[in-house]
Amino acid sequence: MASVRVLLLVSGGIAAYKACFLARLLMQTGFSVRVAMTEASTRFVTPLTFQALTGQPVATDLWGEGQSEALDHIEYARWADLAIVAPATANTMAKAAGGIADDIVSTLLLAFPGPVLMAPAMNDNMWQHAATQANLKILHSRGVATVGPGEGWLACGTVSQGRMSEPEDILAAAVEMAAGLDSSEPDKMPEGFWTGKRVLITAGPTHEPIDPVRYVANRSSGAMGFALAAAAVQAGAKVHLVAGPTSLVAPRGLERLEPVQSADDMAGAVASALEAGADWIFMAAAVADYTPAEPASGKIKKEALGDQWSLQMKPNPDILAQVVPNHSHPDLKIVGFALETDDMMQRAAAKRRAKNMNYIVANNPTAEGAGFGVVNHQVTLMGEAGVIWQSESAPKGQLASEILKRLADTEKEI
Repeated sequence: MASVRVLLLVSGGIAAYKACFLARLLMQTGFSVRVAMTEASTRFVTPLTFQALTGQPVATDLWGEGQSEALDHIEYARWADLAIVAPATANTMAKAAGGIADDIVSTLLLAFPGPVLMAPAMNDNMWQHAATQANLKILHSRGVATVGPGEGWLACGTVSQGRMSEPEDILAAAVEMAAGLDSSEPDKMPEGFWTGKRVLITAGPTHEPIDPVRYVANRSSGAMGFALAAAAVQAGAKVHLVAGPTSLVAPRGLERLEPVQSADDMAGAVASALEAGADWIFMAAAVADYTPAEPASGKIKKEALGDQWSLQMKPNPDILAQVVPNHSHPDLKIVGFALETDDMMQRAAAKRRAKNMNYIVANNPTAEGAGFGVVNHQVTLMGEAGVIWQSESAPKGQLASEILKRLADTEKEI
């Protein structure tokens, strides 16, 4: 899904705030996203919000007076593979059905020749009105897909149908539509390789407690592990995701999501999951190497520390070196991750051999085109014979899908 370019069209309803979460989910999944907004929608959410979420200028008018340039309604329409209208108000749906193009969103809908997904959101009476239902039939007849609306609390204070579908449900519909766009690509996942395989993935940082309110942590966002989990689910695997503290939304379709806090918690979760059975393990988590030796039972007072504070640390269990071998089986495939800022290739290769991994994914978050969080990244996949694949800088969702594909190709050759 990562190569698919999504044009997110936001129209003027209170549900526009949900489009921010949708933009974030799309980016996390690996889509490339650009946003266009009606003038009315900017009264609910600012264009700057979407610019911060996507890293792209937001089209808000036809004249180039906002963030984007004049004629972006043509450029954006040519750029996109899939358009999502969320929220799709009654007014926007009526314009789309009637071919009216009097703002940036309606003009883009008329100029865009590809598949469209709409997430209707409006008052229940507006949704049930004969005009809206007639417009809906016209849009459906032209191939426009819709998701929702659902039932729930509406802005008008009633509980009825008209509520925009949740961002996770819109994302699922977008992924399904995008899969159809990818189906003709020759370089796709080997058919059936991951289907039914039990895949254990760790993701995110660990929080090592100093006292009940403080902890030691690192900058890992969990984005790579979550992207791998989403890609594995899409490929047909049964995925158990063990996740350290993160703000990311879990992919749909997981067999199990197991939140943990500390390295000890993660070690226990991995041991139990391996005992229950796994065919592959991806150790994408950034597990803390050390933890406070004696966590305090109560909050440490600043006054008791004085001018300097020395925190005694002790080693955490090495999950790959100590836990996995004790709960493994001969057919388990082990994929580790090596985050290095110096001598990346040499250190990663040595780490793979030392910890008896089948494969390792090396990455340098400080390199150009790489980084923490939901940003583009670049990785190198290595096996016993050396480098299997070196990526360009790309969204983590795209990298995750390609890692799974390269692993499947390599395994089929063994």
